[in-house]
Amino acid sequence: MTAQTILYIVIAAVAAFALVLFMYGYKTKYAGKLRWVFGLLRFVTLFSLFLLLINPKFRSETYTIEKPKLSVLVDNSASIKALERDDEVRGVVGALRNNSDLNEKFQLDFFHFGSDFASLDSINFSENSTNIHQALESSTALFKDELAATILITDGNQTLGSDYEFTSRLYRSPIYPVIAGDSVQYVDLKIEQLNTNRYSFLKNQFPVEVILLYSGTGTVATQFVISQGNSRVFSKSLQFSETNNTQTIATTLPATKVGLQRYNAQLIPLDGEKNTVNNSKSFAVEVIDQATQVLIVSDIVHPDLGALRKSIETNEQRRVVFKKSSEAASLVNESQLVILYQPTRRFAAVFGEIEKLRKNTWTITGAQTDWSFLNSIQENFRKNDTGQWEEVSGELNQNYGAYAVEDIGFNEFPPLRADFGELAIQVPHEVLLSQLIDGYSTGSPLFASTEINGKRDAILDGEGIWRWRAQSYLEQENFRPFDEFLGNIVQFLASNKRRSRLEVAFESFYYNNTMLKVSAQYFDKNFVFDNRARLSISLFNTDTEETTIFPMLLKNNFFEVDLNSLEAGNYNFTVSVEEEGIARSGSFTILEFNVEQQFLNADGTKLERVATNTGGTAYFINDMESLVDDLLQDENFRSVQKTDQKVVPLIDWKYLLGLIVVALSLEWFIRKYNGLI
Repeated sequence: MTAQTILYIVIAAVAAFALVLFMYGYKTKYAGKLRWVFGLLRFVTLFSLFLLLINPKFRSETYTIEKPKLSVLVDNSASIKALERDDEVRGVVGALRNNSDLNEKFQLDFFHFGSDFASLDSINFSENSTNIHQALESSTALFKDELAATILITDGNQTLGSDYEFTSRLYRSPIYPVIAGDSVQYVDLKIEQLNTNRYSFLKNQFPVEVILLYSGTGTVATQFVISQGNSRVFSKSLQFSETNNTQTIATTLPATKVGLQRYNAQLIPLDGEKNTVNNSKSFAVEVIDQATQVLIVSDIVHPDLGALRKSIETNEQRRVVFKKSSEAASLVNESQLVILYQPTRRFAAVFGEIEKLRKNTWTITGAQTDWSFLNSIQENFRKNDTGQWEEVSGELNQNYGAYAVEDIGFNEFPPLRADFGELAIQVPHEVLLSQLIDGYSTGSPLFASTEINGKRDAILDGEGIWRWRAQSYLEQENFRPFDEFLGNIVQFLASNKRRSRLEVAFESFYYNNTMLKVSAQYFDKNFVFDNRARLSISLFNTDTEETTIFPMLLKNNFFEVDLNSLEAGNYNFTVSVEEEGIARSGSFTILEFNVEQQFLNADGTKLERVATNTGGTAYFINDMESLVDDLLQDENFRSVQKTDQKVVPLIDWKYLLGLIVVALSLEWFIRKYNGLI
């Protein structure tokens, strides 16, 4: 409290006393005790009022010593165990936790990482992927500018995310890598990468490309083999040397049988080769006897067309054909879905063929659409042609029931360009995306679908969907969410299959290092999505003959189950609805592939470069004493004294106001009691 405030309080007390003295000492009709009682109560009232006006405050200061924050990131991936360094890593973590000098100088925070980043409770080295970049980025974001340094305990082998070596230059605090492994080079053959299609068509050839690596000295001979069951379908003799240590093999295999075909690619191991797990890789191709052809009809050139083609053809079962309206009518019958991009009067022949053949359609409108023609040629929807356009965004309808839809961030996507006015759907329909303008709903649909007598149609009232695909890549670093969203639309529209009350979505095969999810939708008798239903999935492993049952959890407008805990093998499954007697069955295969077992030693060179880029130092795991000594002796890491200053009122105004009320009330009652009122 300042001297000025104290002076104001003294002046307030003197002024209150002077007023009371004038009122009850100089000019008063009261005598004896009443004069003193009224004078005291009035002094309390006046002095309290003056204190309310002055509002005296004082400063409270507390001092704290803040230690520099030291983040310890521990690699919990299976590669640590494969390199036989798991016990050493546990020992290092325990030594850091229990080092009294280190704990006295630093505030230590322990985290573990694999595919995810979390606080360290226990480590079991069971993660099937490693994202070092995410761990460093999450640690930096968590502590912001308060992070003094990071100890990174890892083998440096990353299998997921951005390259941590190049992003390390962005971090402000030094990184001290602890290399869990050695840099000794062993003789090793390895299948670095295998590329093939997920699908092929019957009696066609599908490509297989394999990149093979050799580590070691001298010249060695081996053989590369692709087998299916007990049959060898491809083989080639190879020679590697220290200078010729990489070879790429490209071949084609015949698709002779419909269904899921499993293959195994293998490099025959060398004598004394330490790691033979990375010599083989399994893959599978689903052979189908027909493809889905999507015909896109457009008379203009637009970036949307390229985005549509890229998204649709990510599923190799689908093929996109572009035609102008004057050439498209002859191809309508060969296509399972016709996409009409910004139709004009030149599309009349195409619409006539679609009507005759009852083909499913997806109409995409925009600034160059002829709405007068479109309103006259079909009866599903209409819109008044104003000749003006506006920017519109989309909001997902969580109750959309035609198929399962996941929100991929529509609210954050750039707006589309649409003709000004309200889109009126004149037949029974379901709205997938509602139209927003500047964040406000217009009540008009942006994307809607219809299904009448087995014929399915949809409309997207806006051009510029290529921006959505680009934005999806910026946010997710891949196109997958948008491509899956568009793929679901095409799958729904290209099929004439009658809807079932229980729909199940799954893949024919999965790799055990990828996300494995099965989703389902259940509808009541009126085909309205029923979120009160209880669904479960029963899985039978045909290899071990074990049965496992999992509940399916509600997620937006579909049910989903995460099956990443399953081992590799062949599975038959049944999704059933409790108390309804409705079920759907299917099968899938999980292919064995553990990317964490592909490494032979630690990537110490990259970790040393990360240390150099950030101003830190790299250490091997058996040199922890040097790391601790360097951290303790480094004068850049010092504790900081922080002052926390708070300004608080001397008297709470609520209590002071209460005191005024009490004083005035007592004065009134005393006057009333003595007949002075």
